[in-house]
Order: sequence, then C-alpha cells, then structure tokens
Amino acid sequence: MTESNDLLFELGCEELPPKSLLKLSNALLNGIKSGLKEADLNYISAHAYATPRRLAVIIKQLNCAQPDKSVEKRGPAIQAAFTDDGTPSKAAEGFARGCGTTVDKLDRLKTDKGEWLAFNQEIKGLATDQLMPEIIQKSIHLLPIAKRMRWGNYSTEFVRPVHWCVLLFGEKVIDAKILGLKTGNQSHGHRFHAPQAITIDSADSYLATLEQNYVIADFSQRQALIKDEATISADLVNGMPHIEQDLLEEITALNEWPIPVIGNFESRFLNLPNEVLITTMQINQKYFPIKNKEGDLLPHFITFSNIESSRPLSIQEGNERVIMPRLADAEFFWNQDRKQKLEDRVASLDSIIFQKTLGTLADKTSRVENLAEHIAQLLKANVSLAKRAAHLAKTDLMTDMVGEFASLQGIVGRYYALADNEPSEVAVAIEEQYFPKQSGSPTPASITGQILSLAEKIDTLSGIFSANLIPTGDKDPYALRRATLGSLRIIIENSLDLDIVELIQLALTQFSHDFDKTKTQQLIADFVFERLKGYCLDHGHTADEFEAVMSVKPTKPLDFMQRLQAVKAFRQLPEAESLAAANKRIINILKKSDTKAADSISGLIESQEKILHSAAIASDKDIQPLLQQKDYQATLTRLAQLKDDVDAFFDNVMVNTDNLSLRASRLALLSMLSNQFLKIADISKLQ
Repeated sequence: MTESNDLLFELGCEELPPKSLLKLSNALLNGIKSGLKEADLNYISAHAYATPRRLAVIIKQLNCAQPDKSVEKRGPAIQAAFTDDGTPSKAAEGFARGCGTTVDKLDRLKTDKGEWLAFNQEIKGLATDQLMPEIIQKSIHLLPIAKRMRWGNYSTEFVRPVHWCVLLFGEKVIDAKILGLKTGNQSHGHRFHAPQAITIDSADSYLATLEQNYVIADFSQRQALIKDEATISADLVNGMPHIEQDLLEEITALNEWPIPVIGNFESRFLNLPNEVLITTMQINQKYFPIKNKEGDLLPHFITFSNIESSRPLSIQEGNERVIMPRLADAEFFWNQDRKQKLEDRVASLDSIIFQKTLGTLADKTSRVENLAEHIAQLLKANVSLAKRAAHLAKTDLMTDMVGEFASLQGIVGRYYALADNEPSEVAVAIEEQYFPKQSGSPTPASITGQILSLAEKIDTLSGIFSANLIPTGDKDPYALRRATLGSLRIIIENSLDLDIVELIQLALTQFSHDFDKTKTQQLIADFVFERLKGYCLDHGHTADEFEAVMSVKPTKPLDFMQRLQAVKAFRQLPEAESLAAANKRIINILKKSDTKAADSISGLIESQEKILHSAAIASDKDIQPLLQQKDYQATLTRLAQLKDDVDAFFDNVMVNTDNLSLRASRLALLSMLSNQFLKIADISKLQ
C-alpha cells in the first residue's frame, strides 16, 4: 500500500480584497490540484479555506512520493547501428551517450517490423516534499490577480503583503521559501482576539486550532453561519433578512469571526422606494435589510462585526449613526429629482457622449426610437408607447439618484415615470430595457419592454461593431456578448417573429460615420449566431443539429429554434440515420457531377426511380401546408416516409449513367429530394 500523509498549505496576508477572495481561493486550489496531477501524485480529497487574512489548502492522504517509472527509449535500427564488421555506428554511439551508457549495455527491441537498439531505465519517483514548493509557487504565480504589489524590502509580488507561510506534510514542515518567506508551522489567529503566533501541529488540527483562536477558516461554514444568524436576528424584530448572494459572499469574506448586530433607522425613510433603501444599505454599508412577511421593509438592518465586543450596544449605535446620513442623502436625491420631469431631462442627454464615434446619448436615443418604432410595427404592438419609452429611456441617467447609485438605473426611471403620470407600460419598459440583467435572469415581461430592450441592445451591438471595437478574447468593454445573448433570449423566449439580420441592417443605416456596411453586417451576424450556438448547446441541442439548421441560414431566431427542435425530434426516428446518410450522398453526387440537373424530370426508365419520383411529388404536395404553418417536425416526419424508396433507388439505379439526358433527369430527381429537406435543415450534417 502506498504511503500517504495530509498536506497543509496556508498563506497569511494583510486583509485580502473581499470581492476577490473566493476567486483567489478556488484558483489556488485548482492550481495545486493541477500541479499534483501533472506530478502524478494521487490523493483522496482536496479542500480550500479562505478568510480575510489567509488562503489555505488541505490535501487529504497525499502520496508521499511519485510512483517509480519504467522508461523505454528506442534507438536506431540494428542495420543502422552497426557496420558490416559489427563496429557500433556513430548513430548507435550517439544514442548510447544520450542515455548515459555505452552501446554494449543497450538492449535490443524485436518487433514484427524489425529490430532496434533500446534503452530501459527505472526512474525512481521524487518525494512529495521535494515537489510541493514548486507546485505551490507555480499555483501562486497563476492566480488571477489584476494588480500585484510589493512591500518592505521584498522583491516578490502578491495581491497583499504576506506575513507567514505554513507548509506541513503530516507533522513535518516542508522547508521552502514561498513569496520570500520561510515556511514553518506558525500561523496566527484573529487579529484582535488572538493576535499571537499559534502552532499548527498537523493538517488534521488546523481547523480546530484556528477556531480556538477566533477564526472560522471554512468559507462555506462561515457563510452558512452568517445566513443562520441573520435569520435569527431578524426574527427578533418579527422580520426576515433580505439576503442577496453577492453581499452574503462579501460579508463572509470580510469576517473571520462574524457576530450579528441589529440596528434601527427612522421610519420616515420607509417612504423611499424599497430598491433605494436596499441599495443604500447594501452598497454603502454592507447591511442586510429586514422585511416583514409581506415583503415590505422594516426600519431595521443587520450588520456583522468581526469582533465579539464586550459592549455590543456601542457597535449598534455606531452603525446607526453611519446609516442616517446615507439615508438622508438618498431622501434628498429622491425629493430633488422629482422636482423635474423626465421629459425635461431629454435635452441634457446631448451633453453626454455615448461613444465618440457614435455620438451622444441624445443621438442614441433618436436611433433607438426609430428601431423601437420599426419593431413595434413588425409585432403589431403599440407604436406610440414604444416610441415614448425609447424617448425617455436614458433620462434617469441624468438624475442625482442614479448618479449616486448607478445600479438603480431603469428602476429609478420607472418610479419617476410613474410620478410624472407616464403610462405604466412606458414606466415598466424603462426598467425592463436592461433585462435580462445576467445569465438566466428574466427577460422583459411587457411587450413594450421587450421592444425597447431589443432596440437598445441592437443599436449598441451594431454601433460598436461599426466603430470597429469588436470584442476580442476576454475583452468586451461594452458587454456585447451579454447584449447579444439577451437579444436572442428576448426573441426566442417571448416567441417574437423577428428577423435579427434585418434589424441589424436597419440599425447600421442610422450611422453616418464611414465604415463598410456589408462587411460589418456579416461580422455582426457571425457574432450573433455564435452566441446562438452557445445558447442552443446550453439547452440540450448538439453541435451537428445546430450546423444542420445553420446550413440553410434562417435569420429569425425563433424560427431557427423551431427548426432545431424538429431536427432533434427527427433524429430519434428509425429512418433518420439512413436518410441523413442518403442526403449526404445526394449532396456529394450533385456537387461532384459535371452534368447539370435537368429543368424537368422525364424519361426515367427504372421502376425504382419512377416510384421515387412519384413519392417525391406526393411528399412535396403534402409538406407545403405544413411549411406554411411552420410545422417543421411534421414536415420531417412526412419526409421520413421516403426512406424505403430512397434506399431502393440507390440500391438499383446508377445516377451517373452514360445517357446524359437520363443522367440529368436523375440528378434533377435527387435535387428535388434534397431541396425538400433543405426547406428545414441540411440533415446530411447529422453524425
């Protein structure tokens, strides 16, 4: 049985960036796991730990050494390895020298293809404690740190200054230097409750030792504790905590020993919209708001202190003093903003540059209005509501409230539009223009919101591409990938019969700067359909199904998905495999033939081709009404009935006969068959 031990690595730092903590922790774990795999070191499990002041990894039952390996090297063939008198050739001597031996000590490898010189070597595996420092150093080097810093007299760089480093294998310290620090078994507890150095005896005792020193090292354990304590605290005031995952993770990353504190604020602030209060508490103060069972906010909040104070009331009062001016500011912005209508802010959009090539927010508003009007007409929706929503869409960006809380854009616009007595559909659309906000989140529920969101996103996508600011790699400063996927989701998930390429064409005609419209349109279309491919794969479709539909170039996303679903259903039919192969054969024959297919089919002589011709005429007649109804699944099911006749044709008929007239008719018959399938998809693409 292979000998193993538990390994502990801990890096102690100044307070790490809370929003990056989980990302850094997971990256460190994955880097070390990758290094262990590369070194052929097996283990039972691996777990990451992270607090504001440390990143740690524990590897359970890690092998104490690499396995020994037997390496065989093949040298020159025997006939090339020796001269006629048996003297080793230069090739043989060079091979032996490279293996660190002499020709007479080399082995011979015999196979059915000949005989070669060979060298067999047993390589003893290196000990884990020899390998770990380099694995850890490499993992640290690869961490996703946007900006590294130096400290003191050290030349090393990290996201924050590093103060200690623990590296234990079993109970033994692995001697190494990590980020300029000598490794040891000395860690530190809570900065205030247990600031002295503490000894870690082994990986097994790590978590318990830290907890005795006021540190809960496990991120998920702390997170669960914070969630539970917030619920218990809110219950004390007959409420429930409003917990959003991003803030929960951030608070977890800010505390090693989280202690809940309830605070209060004046009830008059409850006259502000919930979203304003929640944003103020969450963004500025990292507080959890408290709601009643009906979902209305209560004049209380929960915060978490990283100190178990002997005077918790002082901490409560301090937080209450801090939140008051924040809420007062929000109240002031709310009252000031409502003194001016959104309509009166439209003119000020001309002072804000959207993008230097594409003009101001006023220019963008004008373009979006035109697009919204066109989309509304296509959907037979209320054109005046769509135009009005587009006209006011960006005006809340000019308010003090959005100036202070950018995340409230759209939301504040909805409230102000309602206060201005704008139609509710317009107010809702102003908020919904930013939907879906992230992957998997809802698309706009209102038709006017769907129109505005589409118009806004397509204008941005087309404009940025026309300005030659195409996303590359991970760089996408205008979030065009998200906007494109959002546009596709709005069309597909709300069953909107819209041609996205046509909308892109219209959007591009509104730009006056110099660019190649044809080339840009194609670039945007490629970008859009690449996003559509990702969407389809995420929803259970396969790459070959996507390519089958893509081959016929449908430009309406909803129609594309309907075809795709039909292809998916078709491939489950017993006839599918044979017909896919037949279509592939037909396309190859038509492509390679130097004879042009006849304009009409006549002069067929074999019974099988006559039968197939009659069957093709019948299927063509049957599928016409199905295609008009866009019942693609029924269409392919009907075409599947051609299988036996197609098989019989290929079994008994030679297409490329010497009779050129007959050959042209047979090619026309194949073309007729192929075109019936190509009205939905190119099923020859199915694997």
